[in-house]
Amino acid sequence: MEPVDLTLGQVLYESGASMPYVYFPTDAIVSLLYVLEDGASAEIAVVGFEGLVGISIFMGGGSTPSRAVVQSAGTGYRLRAEVIKQEFERSGPVMHLLLRYTQALITQMAQTAVCNRHHSLDQQLCRWLLLSLDRLQSNQLVMTQELIANMLGVRREGVTEAALKLQRSGLISYARGHINVLDRPGLEHRTCECYEVVKKEYDRLLPVGVAS
Repeated sequence: MEPVDLTLGQVLYESGASMPYVYFPTDAIVSLLYVLEDGASAEIAVVGFEGLVGISIFMGGGSTPSRAVVQSAGTGYRLRAEVIKQEFERSGPVMHLLLRYTQALITQMAQTAVCNRHHSLDQQLCRWLLLSLDRLQSNQLVMTQELIANMLGVRREGVTEAALKLQRSGLISYARGHINVLDRPGLEHRTCECYEVVKKEYDRLLPVGVAS
């Protein structure tokens, strides 16, 4: 394991590329994005201190059609791909933990797809904010509306309108790319059930202090 700085916008891997490392964010957030041929993208999951980036390394794929981009700068660790593959193949506690994390990540991906199809943009924004906050040590995110729009796969104007609604309701304050969450319970009340589904599954599969 070697420590690494994860800078805002840094691409950890591209669609279809081989992955020499698996990454473990500590106080950074990494977005997994699906990118279309025309360059449009949408976030399918977020990874923070609870998980790792690069599950295809030990799941046998070696590459993935998604892109991994640092959404919130911070630090983390990286481990060479062959090392984690060897540990996984030992079929010990690490393998079981990695499989549980993969199940939780798949749940997040599936719920994100459902949410983007069936729920309003301000509900999606609330879900996205809450999932991001769960992976940070503070109530503030540094994020432009353009970047949020790319994450959610919507127009920037839609994000602006949704953010203004949340701000008028006293749930957040937003200025110059800084989002400060003022009322987390209010956000949880306003979002759809998708956030709670994902959170419960992560809590069930990855309880703190359990490694087997």
